[in-house]
Amino acid sequence: MPDRPPLLALFGPTGVGKTAVAIALAERMRGRGEQPVAVSADALQVYAGLETLTGAPTREERSRLEHRLVGSVPVTDTFSAGRFAGLAHAEIDEALTAGRSPIVVGGTGLYLRAALCDLDLRPPAPAALRERITARLELEGPEALYAELAGRAPERAAEIRPTDRSRLIRGLELLEMGDQPAPAGAGSRLWTAELRHSTSLFGLTMQRQALYELIEERVETMVRGGAEDEVRRADAAGASATARKALGFEEMLNGDIDAMKRRTRNFAKRQLTWMRKLPGVTILEVTKLRPAQVAEEIDQRRLA
Repeated sequence: MPDRPPLLALFGPTGVGKTAVAIALAERMRGRGEQPVAVSADALQVYAGLETLTGAPTREERSRLEHRLVGSVPVTDTFSAGRFAGLAHAEIDEALTAGRSPIVVGGTGLYLRAALCDLDLRPPAPAALRERITARLELEGPEALYAELAGRAPERAAEIRPTDRSRLIRGLELLEMGDQPAPAGAGSRLWTAELRHSTSLFGLTMQRQALYELIEERVETMVRGGAEDEVRRADAAGASATARKALGFEEMLNGDIDAMKRRTRNFAKRQLTWMRKLPGVTILEVTKLRPAQVAEEIDQRRLA
C-alpha cells in the first residue's frame, strides 16, 4: 500500500454533498482493507436534538460510515472551538492509534482548523472590557467601530465583515488586551508546519446556481422532516446562545422559510470564500459529478 498522509479532510459549502462523498470514499477505502471513520468538524452538528436543522448525517448514513462528534452535546450547553479542538484531537489520535483512517468532514472553517491544528485561542476578555466595547457598539454603531479597527489593525479588519458584531467586539477586545494581529503569512503556517498530522485536504465547489438550487431543496427537505418542531423543542428546553446560531434556528421559530434560504445562501458564499484561502487545499469542481465519481477523484489524488 503506497505511503499517504494519515488524515483526509473534506471541506465545502452547505449542500455540496460532503457526507455522500465521505461515505463513497469510505467504501473505496474499505475495499483496500482500511478502516475509515468520519470526524465531524461542524460547529452545530455537535448538538443533540438539532440533527434535522443542521443537516447532520442520518441514521442510515451513519450505518454506512461511523461519524464521531455528531449529536454529542446537549442543546442547552454553550460550545466553543476550544472545547471542540480537545474532543476532535482525542478522536483523531484514538483512531490513528487503533489503525483506523480518519476523514475529517466539515463546513465550519474554524472548526476544521481546530480539528487539524494546535489552535492558538486567546484568553477571554475581562467582563468590564467587553461591556464597555458592547456599550460603544450600541451607542456609536458597528460602522464607527469597524472604522476604528480598520485603522488600528487593517489585517484583522479585513477578516471581519463590518456587520459581524461579535467578531468586531472580539477584535477590539484583543487590541485593548495588547494582542497584535499575526504577521502576514501566519495563517499559512497553521496549515503546514503546525498541522498535527500530515493531511490531504480537499475542497468541494459547485457552480453557484446549481448550489443554490440544492440549498433550496435542502431547506425544503428540512421543513418536511420536522425541523420546525425540532427547533421549538430546543427553544422550550432552553437552547444555549451557541445552539441558537444554527442556520435557520430563529427563522424557523418565526416561520420565515424564505429568510432561512437567504441566510443559507449567504453562508455558503462565505464558506466558498474561506475555502479558496486554505493553503494546500485541492479544490474540486463537482457540479455534475456523482458522489462516487468525486470519491474516485479524491482517492486517486490521495494515492498518487
